[in-house]
Amino acid sequence: MLSTDRDCKRGGEHLAIPTQGEIEGKLLVFEVVAVACLQELLKHEHAPVVSKVRQNILHTLKERCSSLKLCSDDEKATADYALGVLDAAVAQVRSK
Repeated sequence: MLSTDRDCKRGGEHLAIPTQGEIEGKLLVFEVVAVACLQELLKHEHAPVVSKVRQNILHTLKERCSSLKLCSDDEKATADYALGVLDAAVAQVRSK
């Protein structure tokens, strides 16, 4: 499913466009790693860190979305999703 060296494998040149499963798998990995890291971080410190992380996420996304030339609706959806992941991590840590 996931291959970081797909194009280097024999016959891989015809698979230059990733499948939907590869994209979904990579997104899942990024989300799981991000949430796990946030949960560990938030176990040790709470309110000030969450506020700083939230601001950093919004700032970085604004820069990255503008460089990708995303429309305002896509930019808002991206920020909402990122903050949703953060809020879910915070909620899980606080419920433990």
